Amino acid sequence: MVRVSCALCGQQAESEDVPLTWMTSVEDGRKLVYCDRCARENVRSIEGKLDPVYW
Repeated sequence: MVRVSCALCGQQAESEDVPLTWMTSVEDGRKLVYCDRCARENVRSIEGKLDPVYW
């Protein structure tokens, strides 16, 4: 079983499915997943399509 983990902080989901409260993003052709806390803290940058380096 491979658990899903947040691309920013590394928090792991309780199961191998992406929780409904987490956010999925495609950046440079890669699918990235962010936990609810990281998504909430960085929502303006995410919606503005800023590169995660600048978050």
